[in-house]
Amino acid sequence: MIKSDYLVIGSGIAGLSFALKAAKCGAVSLITKRKLLDSSTSRSQGGVACVTDKSDTFEEHARDTLASGVGLCNKDMVKKMVKEAPERIKELVELGVKFTKKDDFSFEFDLGLEGGHCKRRILHAGDVTGGEIEKILISNISKFKNITIYEEHAAIDLILDDNGVCSGAYVLNNENNEVEAFQAKVVVLACGGAGKTYLYTSNPDVATGDGIAMAYRAGADIANMEFVQFHPTCLYNGEAKSFLISEAVRGEGAVLRLKTGERFMDKYSSKKELAPRDIVARAIDTELKARRENFVYLDITSKSRDFLVRRFPNIYAKCLEYGIDMAKDMIPVIPSAHFFCGGVNIDERGKTTIENLYAIGETSCSGIHGANRLASNSLLEGIVYADRAYKDSLGLLNKEHSKINNRENKINNSSKPSQIVFMQEWEEIRRLAWSYLGIYRSNEKLLKAKKRINILKNEIDKYFADAPVSVDSIELRNISCVSELILRSAMLRKESRGLHFNVDYPFMLSEAYNTILNINRKETFIRLAAEE
Repeated sequence: MIKSDYLVIGSGIAGLSFALKAAKCGAVSLITKRKLLDSSTSRSQGGVACVTDKSDTFEEHARDTLASGVGLCNKDMVKKMVKEAPERIKELVELGVKFTKKDDFSFEFDLGLEGGHCKRRILHAGDVTGGEIEKILISNISKFKNITIYEEHAAIDLILDDNGVCSGAYVLNNENNEVEAFQAKVVVLACGGAGKTYLYTSNPDVATGDGIAMAYRAGADIANMEFVQFHPTCLYNGEAKSFLISEAVRGEGAVLRLKTGERFMDKYSSKKELAPRDIVARAIDTELKARRENFVYLDITSKSRDFLVRRFPNIYAKCLEYGIDMAKDMIPVIPSAHFFCGGVNIDERGKTTIENLYAIGETSCSGIHGANRLASNSLLEGIVYADRAYKDSLGLLNKEHSKINNRENKINNSSKPSQIVFMQEWEEIRRLAWSYLGIYRSNEKLLKAKKRINILKNEIDKYFADAPVSVDSIELRNISCVSELILRSAMLRKESRGLHFNVDYPFMLSEAYNTILNINRKETFIRLAAEE
């Protein structure tokens, strides 16, 4: 039993930010499935949305967020988040994050523009913002002796005591294949999203919905899993695995074109390429299906090579690796699964419906994003809720560690892990999700998916119960759970709203509601007034 005050599962911006603050008050165990840098944060290109310019206001940032969320955002929490943003940005700068300035002699930030924003308010570090933030947070964490890092440790399941209080987690040490029990007074899920549930995704391989699946199996409320954001512009190239072309490229003037060279976004939105992501992704998908083509083009050849190299050094270099010179060549792109607006249901402090368990970042459903995330609000949400959860958790440190009944919680991993990897099931789940739970849905598609997902999930759960634990089996079990949650949530929503579009319900209801799933009870709806 490895004991600490805090157990943080995940090493993205939310988990690292929380760990840094918690280390001031107690001992922290931070586990990550691979290495610290293996997270969606490290791949984030665009930046962090924050009001810093005098011409911008908190009200405008909140209004843009609410508009993107299509009636499902928590108004109060959105307003609080945008007002807290400057203080959280200040903390990152004090830690050493260097956001790009207008020039070498300026104190003003070079602010980017992205879809859905009415003003330039995206702070960025070139086009590798997440990677810059991640490296700085990791370098600061290394200074704390009371933060113990456990790389190559994959969380399996949460541990609940006899009173249903979360007391830790069972974790697989990938290097020696031993299952270890981590016990803590405060457990924080910061595991990121679940993009690997889909065949095409911008996410890293570690994004298998581990936090969402673990919380669901433990009995926590899971909300709004039908709202999966598809980023419109992932590089279409068989060798360029999961490489994203940042929305900031469109913010700087890039346009979408068909293979004929024709622009098409004006048919779908007056904002054209800067429309919210759900609109742009559906527009691309519609055009591709109508023409039976595999990709469209993103064209920023109107900008000079000097500008592109300076503003997008990483994207420019990566495209060049595949023979694409952004200054003279159009970039082939396709939508891909990107961000989950749903997740573990939390309150304004990051608390889940299980005592002592917090969820922050993309693992959670905070009410900030509603039915569609506004670009560059994700990194902001991560640092805001890390701070909120940390402050709320201080009241739990005086408690004793819960007593755990090991006989009920023990996982047997005495033999070597099975070498059998259900590659067929892994591939089938991801194809099912892409084909039936993707950008366009229908009742027929959902029913077909239900039959097959139920069969696959039962097979996978039985295999997991009978065979020794491995990272492959943990991830397979989790994406099967997530696919079921997406399916059930999608079947509950009898309308089209934001990221969820069902051709059999092409209208939007006057009342907005959240879909809540819980393993211990039937689905329920929490109704909210539609946004004005």
